[in-house]
Amino acid sequence: MGSTRPVSPTLSYPPRVRLVIARCQVDYAGRLTAHLPMATRLLLVKSDGSVSVHSDDRAYKPLNWMSPPCWLIEDGKLWIVENKQGEKLVISIDEVFHDHSQALGAEPGLQKDGVEAHLQELLAEHIKTLGDGYTLVRREFPTAIGPVDIMARDADGRSVAVEIKRRGEIDGVEQLTRYLELLNRDPLLAPVQGVFAAQIIKPQARTLAEDRGIRCLTLDYDELRGIESDEFRLF
Repeated sequence: MGSTRPVSPTLSYPPRVRLVIARCQVDYAGRLTAHLPMATRLLLVKSDGSVSVHSDDRAYKPLNWMSPPCWLIEDGKLWIVENKQGEKLVISIDEVFHDHSQALGAEPGLQKDGVEAHLQELLAEHIKTLGDGYTLVRREFPTAIGPVDIMARDADGRSVAVEIKRRGEIDGVEQLTRYLELLNRDPLLAPVQGVFAAQIIKPQARTLAEDRGIRCLTLDYDELRGIESDEFRLF
């Protein structure tokens, strides 16, 4: 008999992350199908309810994954991960090279510097800076991979995720891309558009964002605070 291991953010035991390096084959069945042939990969099981399959490239992005809440059934060398929608991730393991679980402890969360935190507060107060008809849904909108700075709706009622930085660089665009990939899997939110907002946006970051359909917005900190700039203006 196999063992059923529910993966849920409400587990009664201390949160642990499990790292398994194994030679495996992966098949996904849900809204579409996908197949990964036999190869050595990293399997990551987290207490937030996620199970993901990684290779030694693609940086942070998994080859395939199952977002929470979901359940892991281990039957010998066969793993079946299933969510409430009936989607399944089937992992057939040929050989295990490493299997380790580790409690990470409480996560204090990302600490933004004072300017970024204040920019988020000001933009939430003046949400129409994003455009006419925009409304605020909430600040620090929760997701399984961290909070989105601002979730809003545009004049047509479409969801908009906003990532705010003091200095906009490529890693900020990548962060927003991860949020958008996850949010757009939620039928209650999709389609979700992205806005990358910063006081200064590096040219490379702007090019990457626009290539991914993310709108860039340069923020004037003093203007948001209601302070007129001392610099001369043409108009």
